[in-house]
Amino acid sequence: MPKKVGKPPPKGKEPPQVNKKLVERYYAAWNTLNTDNPASFYAKDADLVFFDVLPLKYNGWAEYKAGVQKAFFDKISAGRLTPNDDLKITRRGNVAWMTLTFHLSFTLKTGEAMESDWRHTAIWAKGGSKWLIVHEHVSTPLPG
Repeated sequence: MPKKVGKPPPKGKEPPQVNKKLVERYYAAWNTLNTDNPASFYAKDADLVFFDVLPLKYNGWAEYKAGVQKAFFDKISAGRLTPNDDLKITRRGNVAWMTLTFHLSFTLKTGEAMESDWRHTAIWAKGGSKWLIVHEHVSTPLPG
């Protein structure tokens, strides 16, 4: 006998998805230059790994948050992450991953302005009705 499957939620009641709108909110949170704002997008497990430019890796959101603040936000007076139009999201069950490139522009507290292009990969896992980032990898190509 086939297993009974619950009926799908009514239209308009689907749980939030990893989609362009969620990614735009994520980038807007980082653009505030306050690490408290993007915190709600991340799982808080201490054993999660996040890769950024410096240092080699962060273990857990608390370390990531403190590290980005010290290594970057404390050294700039202004900054902006601008996602490009190449967002790709793939979902398999309760896991989704996204890839995209973005442009970073910022001004150091010394007044020097800098710009560069970056790659971004994030893995999201669904816990209840909320999607959270459980792994992230941000990098920039070496100058060629």
